[in-house]
Amino acid sequence: MSFHYFASAACRALTARKDGPSLYDVCDPVLSGRASGDPHLAKFYKTALGNPALRVLLRRAGLPELRDEAKLNRLREALVRVRDDAEPDWAIAGQPVADLVDTIALDHPKRPPAPFVGAMPTQAQIDSVIRDCAQHLLGSYRRNDFLPTYAAFNLIGDPDFRGRELIMALTGLNARGYKNSSLLFNLARVFIARSPARAVVNPPWKGIAEPMWEPVQIRHRSAYYDAFFIEALLGYVETGLASPTDAIAAKRAIADMVDFCVNISREEVQGSDGARFDVITALAPAPHPRFSRFFAQIKQELGFGVYVPDCDTTACSISAATQAGCNDPILDQPLLDFYAGYQVRAGVNEPRVTVPLNDNIDYEGGVATWIDNLAGERPYGNDLDPTLNLDILEVSFRNLARWKILETPARLATVHRIIGFQKRLAASGAFANPRSHIYYLPELYSAYFGRCYAAFLALPLAAQAAIDPDGAFDFIRHRVLSYVQGELMAAEMNVFDAALALIALGHLGTDPRAFAPALNVIVASLGEGGRRGPFRAYEWNKMKTPTRILVGGPEVTSAFVLMGLAVARRAMMGRG
Repeated sequence: MSFHYFASAACRALTARKDGPSLYDVCDPVLSGRASGDPHLAKFYKTALGNPALRVLLRRAGLPELRDEAKLNRLREALVRVRDDAEPDWAIAGQPVADLVDTIALDHPKRPPAPFVGAMPTQAQIDSVIRDCAQHLLGSYRRNDFLPTYAAFNLIGDPDFRGRELIMALTGLNARGYKNSSLLFNLARVFIARSPARAVVNPPWKGIAEPMWEPVQIRHRSAYYDAFFIEALLGYVETGLASPTDAIAAKRAIADMVDFCVNISREEVQGSDGARFDVITALAPAPHPRFSRFFAQIKQELGFGVYVPDCDTTACSISAATQAGCNDPILDQPLLDFYAGYQVRAGVNEPRVTVPLNDNIDYEGGVATWIDNLAGERPYGNDLDPTLNLDILEVSFRNLARWKILETPARLATVHRIIGFQKRLAASGAFANPRSHIYYLPELYSAYFGRCYAAFLALPLAAQAAIDPDGAFDFIRHRVLSYVQGELMAAEMNVFDAALALIALGHLGTDPRAFAPALNVIVASLGEGGRRGPFRAYEWNKMKTPTRILVGGPEVTSAFVLMGLAVARRAMMGRG
């Protein structure tokens, strides 16, 4: 969006007629005075929602129904209960806010159809973009001593998160601060979505993956991100396009990031049977996440002080280390024994999923996200994401012999149940519904399925038959290809969408002529990132609580474009 767009949108928000009490008319009498009860609620309100910039933007954003004193008092009384009760009844206290959230009209992007262009960019153009992306990653690593990723808050929230989902979060999350922030963020999004401020906070964009708007982005580092940067740089080296100097630099960066994943981010936890396992934490202890001092303090004040390990970061980190040739003993752990304790079996451990935001899908066979640390902390409750389960399959295929999966019936059964979960998801078509996903978009699921499918095809035929005797992978492949070609690529795409399409198509064995639309989008978008890189930052993954938090960055876009082009290039050269 241009400066003119934002200036006009801000002007409309600042000059709009106020039509009822504002967010601050509601909250200031309860949360702006001397703190009583739970001090975090007032601190969060003053830090996140009461900051001067947001106050100016929302000062004329009012809700007419709150002119009714009874409704206004009911809302304030709910905030008082959350502030003062030692153990609030979150379902009751959250209901007035949930009712308001249900008045919001939000939708996923509706993309216009895109004409099919069959002409392909030249090989030289493709190779040039690969080199540009690699130079961006290596240059950023050289300057920063790591590859940064960014988090950005979109205060309008997620289209799939409505009043029902708010109550799920308030009753299923464990950390009091996380519940406080979820409640207040969702109250604020009502005033934003129903006022001209909406156009400032949530401008329209091209494609599916949301661009990450400036200026508020929080730089940080996680093993999950490093794992994919490792894969991108490995792909660059494998293309043969790297100069000897760049190849050495890439291998040094890969070695450092592997160490960050399997050593610095390592944490010991306890499995369901009492056995100890080393897993990978979402955020390593300070100073390793590389937050600025300002944002580290803000993070603490907003209620994000405790991070626990997760199944996805563990799977992707171990996979990347495996691909990089790491021999650390952590790789010898048969992680499927640990994952089995987090696998949902109908009627047995379904209560493990305490935040079922995507309960439109059948969880049977899926593995939940968050891992209890040794202190038993579970700040986010637990949820279950389909894409995460693809990562568990992928790392299992890469370590099939090391973990003796085929020789161990219980481990093979765990794999079979995850595959069954994925097949049902494909058969129902739910994988293509954004609501089915907690942290990702359907297009990213499709790319990650391609990545998983490639690891599956690399196995001996006898192993493939033992893992997938019913042909589930071929069935899912056809469904994913239908979505990518019939929906994702049939409408307007941005460069991140295009990169994910290439990863899916290239790994799933499509005719390379089908790559043309995605390749053309990437080549045409080169330079959009300005001084920050070849391309701009887009949504890679997200949180739906406490509000819509996007994670990505210019380096992330370069990494995924590099991976997509490397996969496409290999297929185009007949090395599939």
